Amino acid sequence: MTDHAQNTSRLSSMTGFARATGELSGASFAWELRSVNGRGLDVKLRLPSGFEALEFPLRELVGKSLKRGNVSGGLTLKREQAGAIMPDLEALHRIKELAIALADDIPGALPPRAELILGLPGVMKSANSQEELSEEAQLALHEALKTTFLQALRALDEARRAEGAKLAAIVAANVEEIEHLIAAARIEAAKQPEAHRARLAAQLAELIGGTPNLPEERLAQEIALLATKSDVREELDRLSAHIEAARALLREGVAVGRKLDFLMQEFNREANTLCSKSASLALTSIGLALKAAIEQLREQVQNIE
Repeated sequence: MTDHAQNTSRLSSMTGFARATGELSGASFAWELRSVNGRGLDVKLRLPSGFEALEFPLRELVGKSLKRGNVSGGLTLKREQAGAIMPDLEALHRIKELAIALADDIPGALPPRAELILGLPGVMKSANSQEELSEEAQLALHEALKTTFLQALRALDEARRAEGAKLAAIVAANVEEIEHLIAAARIEAAKQPEAHRARLAAQLAELIGGTPNLPEERLAQEIALLATKSDVREELDRLSAHIEAARALLREGVAVGRKLDFLMQEFNREANTLCSKSASLALTSIGLALKAAIEQLREQVQNIE
């Protein structure tokens, strides 16, 4: 890694995965968190019924740890069956009465069957279901779930940082390649005035059928006009400035993805102008290689937080 690639380990990718597990009072649970690229921070959590109250504080934890990315998380919760499965008598009687009344209103309908009623959601419940937990036990379980979620979130952050370290090396190499192409473009651009002179002299000779009898001052004026139209020094200077800006952002490291993404647009603008002003095949070839290198860099930048 070059000196320019140093101090970029603070970069974080927006891609990562993490899992954390825990147990409490006969309940085992697991959190799985995934994140992918996103324009901003979008958090989606899937929670079992009865744990909806956890969503807001958990989303706040994600917002304090991560800045960008589409983050999805899921909780899997299993409890040991410490007691018998029993009917919820109130729900059972209410559903039975509704079923009988409905059957009476429909000519030819069969009476409701017991096994079908017992199979309806909410009729049967476990002795240690979430609803049967004491308030103290529910609070303890919620705290344990938050603690395990935080473990998964930290692991996700570490995974994103590890991926960011790999990105840092790739991005630094892309920036260095662009810098080399800019240097090559400068060398080629310096040859353009002489190329204009030779081309103009050849065109005049072809038109008049011999060596052009044109005053040197007039020829110089025409060459200067052509050179002005194809002068790319300003574009190359701005590209060099963008290189330094990119390296400064990479050294900064934290949550610089948006700024780098904007900088890629500036890189592209100057590369396009360079190609449009080019007066030689060699410079055009360098310009096209420059555009390709910038596109490769842009693709990597899309992964940075």
